[in-house]
Amino acid sequence: MDRPTPIRTERLLLRGFELADASQVQRLAGDPAIADTTGSIPHPYSDGLAEQWIAGHPDKFAQGTEVTFGIFFPDEQRTLDLIGCISLIQIDRSSHRAELGYWIGKPFWNRGYGTEAARAVVRYGFEELGLNRIYAYHFTRNPASGRILQKIGLKHEGCLRQHFRKGERFEDLEIYGALKNEWTCSVVSEIDQSL
Repeated sequence: MDRPTPIRTERLLLRGFELADASQVQRLAGDPAIADTTGSIPHPYSDGLAEQWIAGHPDKFAQGTEVTFGIFFPDEQRTLDLIGCISLIQIDRSSHRAELGYWIGKPFWNRGYGTEAARAVVRYGFEELGLNRIYAYHFTRNPASGRILQKIGLKHEGCLRQHFRKGERFEDLEIYGALKNEWTCSVVSEIDQSL
């Protein structure tokens, strides 16, 4: 298998990217606001870049170093609309850890899609991949990303001052993390509170 098994949430379908998704990736990731708040997305987003990026996913998945999902609306009445992307990268099998990374297209901000997708992928990482630790970073100047991490149960672990260079600017990074046993306990607690 060269792609992860799709995941369905209440409102979303998370599935591996296909080359046919490249134009939607370029349109959404090409927005300057996305490049500005992520470490690895360039602007401008050149033609052919999305195809090249998607073509690399199967090998990384097969090697067990990365799992990347497109975030889509699953409505069967229309073409699958891309909302964003979410990944577990830097998967370290010896230490059972991975980094969570994501972006949501600007037209879909502030609707809870990032939180819903991130919660599902963290569950996937702990339950399907057997990870012990999942961590994530965000630029200090992008607190909305930090709110997603807090909502899904990751804990703030500190600030890495001027840790990342984005263009001509050195960015502070906030780091968050979750351990499997802590995250499982918080999920059980949420279920108990809802009963």
